[in-house]
Amino acid sequence: MPGRRGRRESAVLIGDIDVHPLTDGTFRASPEYFGDHVRAEGHEDLFGRDGLAFLPIGCFLVRTGDRTILVDCGMGPALRDDGRRRLLVGGQLLLGLRAVGVATTDVTDVVCTHLHADHTGWLFDLAAEPVFAGATIWFGAHDWQHFVLDPDVWMFDHIRAGFRAAAEGGARLRPVEHDTTIAPGVSLTMTPGHLGVVVAAAGRRAILLGDAIVCPVQLDEPTWQSIGDVDPALARRVRERLFRELEDPATLGAGAHFPELQFGRVLVGKGRRWVS
Repeated sequence: MPGRRGRRESAVLIGDIDVHPLTDGTFRASPEYFGDHVRAEGHEDLFGRDGLAFLPIGCFLVRTGDRTILVDCGMGPALRDDGRRRLLVGGQLLLGLRAVGVATTDVTDVVCTHLHADHTGWLFDLAAEPVFAGATIWFGAHDWQHFVLDPDVWMFDHIRAGFRAAAEGGARLRPVEHDTTIAPGVSLTMTPGHLGVVVAAAGRRAILLGDAIVCPVQLDEPTWQSIGDVDPALARRVRERLFRELEDPATLGAGAHFPELQFGRVLVGKGRRWVS
């Protein structure tokens, strides 16, 4: 794969920009998570032990120039148990950062592709204080009204309190309403319900997809959804548009829950298939 180091080193180089996958923990999903019609049969590579998928709670560290950008920040040291359909267990992100030589004080920017619990868990501690104290926080402006201001939408209490305290204190919150460049070679692109992060340099691109595509198997199974697809028809159209972008040989992509957080693209021939 062009721009990729050896299989044991998961970082991807886009020009001189380093994109390093990190995991905060485990997202266990049943076939029914992707829709009541979904069965494990025929997809045993995904639904292995006990007919369940064990996927990562993924984050990505982007290092370019003097900027250290964290894309999504996991579940935090917490869990959410929705029974067989879904289990989320976090807590490992800071260990992963230390393993690649990054302290919380080194992070200059945090991008939240969206404000679900498993993408915001390390933003604030239980006292609603920022974990990445020197970082600017980027997120979709539409998410503020839905997640932070609406008390009926589920969000960890300390995360909601942290956002509100940060806004009142004049902290570096950056709600995004349109496509925005946040650092040389790193831009945010608006996708319904998400921010996509595009890293581009030296004629190559990497797209960090958040949950817009939950798993590459959705290329072959376009009716597979996720709990977060509020508008399933729109979500399906967005996935198809992104898969088309990933047909470009110079473009790689990875989502927050892709197996092993491996980057890949769509290979076009007699049909289409995912390659990583």
